[in-house]
Amino acid sequence: MLSEALDSPPGLPGRLDHFVGGAWSPSADGATFAVADPVRNAPYAQAAAGGAADVDRAVAAAHRAFTDGPWPGLKARERARILTRIADGIEQRGDRIAELETFDSGLPITQARGQARRAAENFRFFADMIVTLSEDAYRTADTQLGYVIRRPAGVAGLITPWNTPFMLETWKLAPSLASGCTVVLKPAEWTPLSASLLPEIMTEAGLPDGVFNLVHGIGEVAGAALVDHPRVPRISFTGETATGQVIMGAAARHLKGLSMELGGKSPCIIFADADLDTAIDSALFGVFSLNGERCTAGSRILAQRPVYDDLVARLAQRAARIRVGRPADPATEIGALVHPEHYARVMSYVQAGLDEGARLVAGGHRPANLPAGNYLAATVFADVQPQMRIFREEIFGPVVCVTPFDTEDDAVALANDTRYGLAAYIWTENLRRGHRVAHAMDAGMTWLNSHNVRDLRTPFGGVKASGLGREGGQHSLDFYANHHIVHVALDDADVPRFGAGRHRPGPGPLVLGGAARLRGHAGWPRRAVPAGLRRADAPQPDPARGRRARRRPAGVPRAHAR
Repeated sequence: MLSEALDSPPGLPGRLDHFVGGAWSPSADGATFAVADPVRNAPYAQAAAGGAADVDRAVAAAHRAFTDGPWPGLKARERARILTRIADGIEQRGDRIAELETFDSGLPITQARGQARRAAENFRFFADMIVTLSEDAYRTADTQLGYVIRRPAGVAGLITPWNTPFMLETWKLAPSLASGCTVVLKPAEWTPLSASLLPEIMTEAGLPDGVFNLVHGIGEVAGAALVDHPRVPRISFTGETATGQVIMGAAARHLKGLSMELGGKSPCIIFADADLDTAIDSALFGVFSLNGERCTAGSRILAQRPVYDDLVARLAQRAARIRVGRPADPATEIGALVHPEHYARVMSYVQAGLDEGARLVAGGHRPANLPAGNYLAATVFADVQPQMRIFREEIFGPVVCVTPFDTEDDAVALANDTRYGLAAYIWTENLRRGHRVAHAMDAGMTWLNSHNVRDLRTPFGGVKASGLGREGGQHSLDFYANHHIVHVALDDADVPRFGAGRHRPGPGPLVLGGAARLRGHAGWPRRAVPAGLRRADAPQPDPARGRRARRRPAGVPRAHAR
């Protein structure tokens, strides 16, 4: 079934400028680029094409706000109040955010509304978290205390992707601002529209000028300038693995801190004893929601052989009924893919699957009543072999491959047979097996008998080619902070006296065990040592001299006594 409704949001801007130091501005050289919607593939606006000069100006504004402005030094409660007002502003504009997102990215409107709600929750979550944040302290016996100071790292460069752009922008903005950093945001050039609402939201909430800066532009130009800028010590990037590798190389010159969530080719393992109805619901939602343009999509379904044929038939039947249509129609389940270039890439994988011998059981074509726009019916390939490209490479569209397996070991081997390691999904009624397989996954995140439910406190990220670092909760706040340790002596310190004339051996390291008090001798003061500790180089009584000699066991010669 296919939907027909077509809606363009009112009041679309004809121009998208940068926002730097609290003011809108064009590019320094006046350059722009066209932005098109994915339904008509026709330009609706011109966006300022940021270059190195524009990035430098934005970083300078952010740096001034960090060094001279109040934001880094505000008390946590004061920063939290502003973050909460940002969340309020997002909620008040939820419908507008969703309609702009849908128009610009092709995301179905019902899913875009959910992403807008999540964007507000991102700010509320980190507002709550920084108020209750504690710092670590360490006591070394009774002689030393160390305590940690958290300081915001400085200017953070945030480079965000074109899938669910507004939500993912807030996923980076909220913790970086909560930590006291100032930011330069570079949104994806294919979907810059919803980011244009952020300056008004930030200003109304009372965020000081220069704390938030927005630079549009092409990734290879504006993004590259942001990564290479010497005054940006942190870069957070979400996008494809190849771009992440380029960023990592460029950031090495300045030894920048990097957090990168990259590609995925996540397995969805369905054992024969699974609740198939629920597993099928989850598998379909996991790969076809957000138009299949999601990093954690379970795009490789691995089905145990006793249920394989039934599962393939049911997946094909359900996929054929998934509603493909205009993104603004509330009945739509799959909208338009984001850009003609990406649409062509996804279609090339459909052709590759056919060429390599996979069995197409659903989709693989443009819906008949949608002759224009970047539309693809929900596509299911069966009998997919591990050497096929559709099994190994990230497609990032509404395409799923199904592969059979026999044993648990087979399932683990197939699941891990990929360069990626972002997510994994496991369905089985045998919880012992479920835990065992979950522990064997080469994935940063695993869901057992669950679809992709997110808890914002938990670490989000992958292994292998799926990324570097973790985001979420404490992990995000740690990334945007520098941690400094202060060591304080609680007693008079024994310090070796180099150059004092007469040699006085210094104290050795404290080790477990030994006497609670050292005996006085030349060069050592009589002083207490905490119970259970002794100094490693303190002279010990010599049993051979008979002084406090230990009684040797009967029948053991002196030379063999221990």
